[in-house]
Amino acid sequence: MAVSMAAAAGRLRRAIRRSPPWGSPSRRPFSSEPPPAQATIVRDAFLNFFRDRHGHRLVPSASVRPRGDPSLLFVNAGMNQFKPIFLGTVNPRSEMAGFRRVANSQKCVRAGGRHSDLEDVGRDLSHHTFFEMLGNWAFGGEYFKEEACSMAWELLTQVYGIPQDRLWVSYFGGDPKAGLDPDLESRDIWLRLGVPASHVLSFGPQENFWEMGDTGPCGPCTEIHYDLAGRVGAPQLVELWNLVFIQHNREADGSLRPLPQRHVDTGMGLERLVAVLQGARSTYDTDLFSPLLSAIHQGCRAPPYLGRVGAADEGRTDMAYRVVADHIRTLSVCIADGVYPGMSGAPLVLRRILRRAVRFSTEVLRAPPGFLGSLVPIVVETLGDAYPELQKNSAQITNLVSEDEAAFLASLQRGRRIIDRTLRRLGPSELFPAEVAWSLSLSGNLGLPLDLLELMLEEKGVQLDSAGLARLAQEEAQHGSRQAEPIQEQGLQLNVHALGELQRRGVPPTDDSPKYSYSLRPSGGYEFSTCEAQVLQLYAEDGTAVASVGKGQRCGLLLDKTNFYAEQGGQASDRGYLVRVGQEDVLFPVARAQVCGGFILHEAVAPEGLKVGDQVQLHVDEAWRLGCMEKHTATHLLSWALRQALGPGTEQRGSCLSPEHLRFDVATQAPLTPEQLRAVEGTVQDAVGQDEPVYMEDVALACTARVPGLRSLDEVYPDPVRVVSVGVPVARALDPGSRAALQTSVELCCGTHLLRTGAIGDLVIVAERQLTKGTTRLLAVTGEQAQQAREVGQSLAQEVEAATERLSRGSQDVVAAQRLSKDMGRLIDAVDTAVMPQWQRRELQAALKVLQRRANTAVRKLELGQATQKTQELLQRHSQGPLIVDTVAAESLSVLVKVVRQLCERVPGTSVLLLSPQPLGRVLCACQVTQSATPAFTAEAWALAVCSHMGGKAWGSQVVAQGTGTTADLEAALSTARAYALDQL
Repeated sequence: MAVSMAAAAGRLRRAIRRSPPWGSPSRRPFSSEPPPAQATIVRDAFLNFFRDRHGHRLVPSASVRPRGDPSLLFVNAGMNQFKPIFLGTVNPRSEMAGFRRVANSQKCVRAGGRHSDLEDVGRDLSHHTFFEMLGNWAFGGEYFKEEACSMAWELLTQVYGIPQDRLWVSYFGGDPKAGLDPDLESRDIWLRLGVPASHVLSFGPQENFWEMGDTGPCGPCTEIHYDLAGRVGAPQLVELWNLVFIQHNREADGSLRPLPQRHVDTGMGLERLVAVLQGARSTYDTDLFSPLLSAIHQGCRAPPYLGRVGAADEGRTDMAYRVVADHIRTLSVCIADGVYPGMSGAPLVLRRILRRAVRFSTEVLRAPPGFLGSLVPIVVETLGDAYPELQKNSAQITNLVSEDEAAFLASLQRGRRIIDRTLRRLGPSELFPAEVAWSLSLSGNLGLPLDLLELMLEEKGVQLDSAGLARLAQEEAQHGSRQAEPIQEQGLQLNVHALGELQRRGVPPTDDSPKYSYSLRPSGGYEFSTCEAQVLQLYAEDGTAVASVGKGQRCGLLLDKTNFYAEQGGQASDRGYLVRVGQEDVLFPVARAQVCGGFILHEAVAPEGLKVGDQVQLHVDEAWRLGCMEKHTATHLLSWALRQALGPGTEQRGSCLSPEHLRFDVATQAPLTPEQLRAVEGTVQDAVGQDEPVYMEDVALACTARVPGLRSLDEVYPDPVRVVSVGVPVARALDPGSRAALQTSVELCCGTHLLRTGAIGDLVIVAERQLTKGTTRLLAVTGEQAQQAREVGQSLAQEVEAATERLSRGSQDVVAAQRLSKDMGRLIDAVDTAVMPQWQRRELQAALKVLQRRANTAVRKLELGQATQKTQELLQRHSQGPLIVDTVAAESLSVLVKVVRQLCERVPGTSVLLLSPQPLGRVLCACQVTQSATPAFTAEAWALAVCSHMGGKAWGSQVVAQGTGTTADLEAALSTARAYALDQL
């Protein structure tokens, strides 16, 4: 029996640590075959069971976009929305504060970040980027292990009818290193429920101890597994349900303390449960996916889906089916929740997902253009009843998916040609060049996700130069960090001699008017035109004019015209690429463009030769350009809002913007108050919310003179000059009689701007500091980042409010008071460093300063009271000196030091050393030496002798000292303390 149990335990451990063995030949359905339950019925049965039989409150799924939690890209577990309850930071006046027993079906996305399944989707039969988590919770000890296990067993065996002999359970077997005993309570509950002892197995902390993070609530968990084999051969176990019993708190020092309130947190994947109940080979064979797989087959020129994996899946057709089906679900759910494909964070991950789906649908399944969008109604049909936001936003989801698919298809085709051309030139064992991969990637020019690029190369049997790619990524990160600072990189420059030579030859300045050639599509997206140009001059890296450049050479290109915005006016340069006309499978990445005396110099690396006279076609990085446009228009609105708040004489001192950053320097008489900062944001929000048109027009410079409210910087402007006006046509804005420029933002500006303000989304000032006397620097974020900053601010404000409530209630418990004081310190650090509205940061900092003072005062009072009590107890055993060495129970070093001090005050001329045992064998030490015994006998040396004996350390002065150590033999430590003191005395 012991051998078979050990073997079963090993199989279970392997099953836990790998993806479930769906599709095994020994896969067996239930012995009695009821009609398979539809996924909708399975989901409803779970929710109704907990509501109707066990009095749970049903709460809606949270958005997959985390609210106020920057540690997550997406909500990836059902417990995410309840974190404030687990952490004790829930607003006491919020609805959530009243939750006791709750159940729901939570939308979850695991893509990007620490918990990502993106690269595994399609390769096997089990991974998904989007899934539904069925869960029930009990907060504050509403119920615990007995009830949670009984409910789970009742639902699985009686409601869903899963045979009991197909179910196995695991429980926490303890962790001696952490001082944690086995969770025998859970084991005994399962045995009482009728689970055979051979199906109840114990595991260590890796499998059966759940932790929220490095610190915070945690506890043992018990898992229910389903045997796919059905008693035929070796068990093939797949986890169904995880029941977590949150009863400890992981402290910053790694120790565990019992929580004052215990919670239950359970989670069961709907897709896996449905596969079990429907007797399906895999989650993809359930009715959650079969309508999508059928629609893909009907809409593409691919053979039907057969569920193959690995080498059996010729041409990776079935893998493509799974990728497209999974990704369109993820895209639909995310877009319905307000996460759109974009430049960074979760939007960037979503962009990767969409582009992976496009590649697999078009290149593997041979889908027609626009196919992905046609799948959205199928997703809405299968999930819309459970998540109504899908039905509400169905048209918008379809439009966004179709638009991005169309935009990416041309890049995908060009990328494929570049890959094929590069592969033809590689030797048999050569790595695919990192520079080419980078230029193709999302970080480069064509927007191919790197994981997708690696997959395309894997299909060709070629490896990517990963080391070179890591080097390029590091360089890009360093470049991005430098952009946050007001340091202008020099790059290639045209010196005075080069400019003189161009003028002598009569070369006209570069026509850069095509940079303004873009328009709004009906769906709200932007369309940017390409530009054909001729190479007029090439420059080597040292600035020397050359007639041609060779492969791999960094060079400067001077063209007769360009659609690239050259870095000026605080706006970052465009980036992108160019191709030779007629040879579109060779990409020349353009890192930046600079203006030099009216000439635009493009900085590029030549993958092949290029010569003067060549005809080229230029493509800007559209996502980068759009990010710059959003930030530049937001900068104008910010400038106008500052004048509204601080007065019309407020002057801009400079700005710097790129897709990631918006920095604005403004002349101020004094630091902005929180009220002024909030008013500025409100003014910008109003303009953004009205989605006002942005008018741009070139006018004679003379027409801009003496127009009230017209904003210009202390610069030399060209004639004609470009005027940018928000909400008011330029002609009316420049009419002195209209005074329109006093009511809105009207500026002289040659930058690129949005055509409507709504695309900014939002603006939040996240930092301010005094540069010099009279100049304030503001940092701001827009769009998704701004929305997240507001949510972080709101979350922290709720934590401060909850802390205020806890402090007002008071506490007679030293540990609780110390924890509250620590929480205040943690909150102060979080508020100081969070990306959040600056006005709110300043308000919370002021409130926390007062709260921290009150919390520390409360701790000191309670510690003094506890120290007095401990002192009285010790005085009953030690009424006189000259030496007191003993142990005492103390919650902290602070209390122990106070006890030592009080003893010395009560028994003058006495030297005192106290030890206090702590969990896991840790020992606290504090001592004080009478003044008359020094310097021959010092407290620091005494504490060091004792703590060294315990393998620890000590610190202090001649009179008082403290330290820590670890020992299981306190008597030996006390003997060391007495012997040392008597020897010195």
